[in-house]
Amino acid sequence: MVFLTLALLGVAVALAYSFYQSTYNYWKQRGVPHERPLLFFGNMKGIGSKLHFRDVNQRVYARFKGKTPFAGMFQFLKRVAFIIDLDLVKQVLIKDFNKFQDRGIFNNVRDDPLTGHLFTLEGDEWRSMRHKLTPVFTSGKMKHMFGIVVEVGQRLGDTVDKAVSAAVVDDGDVEIKELCARYTTDVIGSCAFGIDCNSLADPHAEFRAKGRMIFEKPRHHQLVQAFIFTNANLSRKLRLKVLPDELSSYFMEAVRNTVDYRMKHNIKRHDFLDQLIELRAEDQLAAQQTKGIDLSKGLTIEQMAAQAFVFFVAGFETSSSTMGFCLYELALQPDVQQKLREEIETVLGDAELTYEALGELTYLEQVLAETLRKHSILPHLLREANQDYAVPNTNFIIEKGTSIVIPVYAIHRDPEIYPDPERFDPARFEPEAIKARHPFAYLPFGDGPRNCIGERFGKMQAKIGLVSLLRRFKFSASKQTEVPLELENRSFVTSSKRGIHLKVERL
Repeated sequence: MVFLTLALLGVAVALAYSFYQSTYNYWKQRGVPHERPLLFFGNMKGIGSKLHFRDVNQRVYARFKGKTPFAGMFQFLKRVAFIIDLDLVKQVLIKDFNKFQDRGIFNNVRDDPLTGHLFTLEGDEWRSMRHKLTPVFTSGKMKHMFGIVVEVGQRLGDTVDKAVSAAVVDDGDVEIKELCARYTTDVIGSCAFGIDCNSLADPHAEFRAKGRMIFEKPRHHQLVQAFIFTNANLSRKLRLKVLPDELSSYFMEAVRNTVDYRMKHNIKRHDFLDQLIELRAEDQLAAQQTKGIDLSKGLTIEQMAAQAFVFFVAGFETSSSTMGFCLYELALQPDVQQKLREEIETVLGDAELTYEALGELTYLEQVLAETLRKHSILPHLLREANQDYAVPNTNFIIEKGTSIVIPVYAIHRDPEIYPDPERFDPARFEPEAIKARHPFAYLPFGDGPRNCIGERFGKMQAKIGLVSLLRRFKFSASKQTEVPLELENRSFVTSSKRGIHLKVERL
């Protein structure tokens, strides 16, 4: 019995060694500079607990920058070409985009239909959906939604005013991150779903609770989540899901009920869901006959729900985090805050905010850009090689199926590109300073044909929220303000661990 146990153990060790050699010697065999991987973890040991993706990326970036245009690494079992050279970033995102069109991100339309959205779709499916949705985010459509956002911005100011009254006993301390999240939840709920979420008035409102669940109550442990997102094909074959069933059912029903109601009563709101309804109506019969997720003939209700869902997820979390980080920096830099407030007063005076006036707030644009530089919401961009790619000016080949990581957070914190990167300095985004930098040294929304389609909307709602607050309140550090902020490791996006506490005073 002992002999059999030892024999089985020996076989297991031999198989593990063989697997390690065949999988993890990939970069070594090709002479590509790389970090030595660990069995199963690759180069991701500690992810979700001690480390975040941004920490892993910073480590690899610092080790190999200036030595190679890209380095090799492994996200668990998946081989990754970690791009360091900014000229190569340009090649991947724009010049050779046709070879790196897909992200290789997990989606499982059959079992988890809300994952079949624009961010994860691939090939012709992505191209068709992108073409269909591009008209939704034109400046004309933004103007239609502008009034809705301004109205919610006014409610944000009123809610903060009540929070200031309640915070007297705490020396004016207000947790601003959650208030910003409730604001963007109400904005996206209205613009994407046509629903009055009411989360600013009621922090326990159902729509806000569901939005919180996405980031705070994932379906799996962080390690499993990380494995799914870094090994998409295997996870799909295993028929894994990432969204809790309760969450999927809620959003699916919200879209189905809203679409049915609008069509029955011929209601038009000029919002995101209206555009989806119009797209669906282009060929309703073909949409009903569609199998899988072929988008060439029309939209199914599941596909509509998936697009509305990703608009919600991407819109409320990224913009609210950006607003929170921006107010945090303004609280620590009163001179920057005052300069921004003076610009707002000069441009607007006592008048209502208009779409055209928002475009005149050039210093606000710089402040927002510096916030997105220092507090990059996404740690990296992802692409996947769909054919073998000869890396320019090298003898290296990035083989088909290799995942591409472009470390946005690390690039934005590179002291050779942004001197003293921990310093918050909106002057970095004055026109001359921008011209002096490599054009691919700033990538908060990606670049090229697969850049963030909602960039214009995300910036608009963040700016409206900030203007609404800065016209009425002064922000400074309170006794509970963390300096520096401790960041959450369990969430893929950059997020503060314990909220953002600031002293808020009425002007």
